[in-house]
Amino acid sequence: MPTQNFEQPLTAERLFDWHAALFPTGRSGMHRITVAAWRPAEAGPMQVVSGPIGHEKLHYEAPEASRLDAEMTKFLSWFEADLKLDPVLKAGIAHLWFVTIHPFEDGNGRIARAIADMALARADGTSNRFYSMSRQLEKERKEYYAQLERQQKGSLDITSWLSWFLSCFSHAVDHAEGTLSSVLFKAALWNRINQAPVNQRQRLIINRLLDNFKGHMTTSKYAKIAKCSSDTALRDIRELVVRHILIQNPGGGRSTSYRLITIEELEQSGERG
Repeated sequence: MPTQNFEQPLTAERLFDWHAALFPTGRSGMHRITVAAWRPAEAGPMQVVSGPIGHEKLHYEAPEASRLDAEMTKFLSWFEADLKLDPVLKAGIAHLWFVTIHPFEDGNGRIARAIADMALARADGTSNRFYSMSRQLEKERKEYYAQLERQQKGSLDITSWLSWFLSCFSHAVDHAEGTLSSVLFKAALWNRINQAPVNQRQRLIINRLLDNFKGHMTTSKYAKIAKCSSDTALRDIRELVVRHILIQNPGGGRSTSYRLITIEELEQSGERG
């Protein structure tokens, strides 16, 4: 949603639309909240607390509702300004700034992550990216909240926050590279296989091996997964070995096992072919 039409200005109205999409019923859980508008004064102070009732620990209190129009005007003006700032740093600052203002009754973290993704989409010049900062922040949410609390209770020096944000960004890119490599490998492998299509049992097993299969394939495992006899399983496996789709591991007898060809081996066999 935020990375579509990323080149369009980020405005209060656009943020209200995102907020309305998050809470179409006007409720957060069992509680009715103000939707598509800044949090009202009657909602009370926006506080981040933890601990049992009566012994709560206050981690952070956001600006009061009367300041939100002015604070968000400053934020949106800064976000749209051409500051020649590194795009990843801008995404990190934007995320921290927005979530610190905490302009909505609920959904601030999700919208802050969306704003960061929007900033990065602008930097990349495309909405189609293989990495997602929003998803990575969600994966590292425990450390994210620790870093956020540390920054909001500290000084105006946000170096530590930006350092962690850059580290999180690096993890997002690394994960995306791994995912992309996996996609490319699967495409190359199936391109090879489909030159002489395999049977349904073999297709099932290959897909299982491609899907983070634990351990190596054996005749007994093959027979159990494909629901066939051991003789049929062995015949299927031998055919896949001859075609260099499966590789037999060292060892024999009852310990005979097989693995899927690697991307390096696939490329080498293609060069030889």
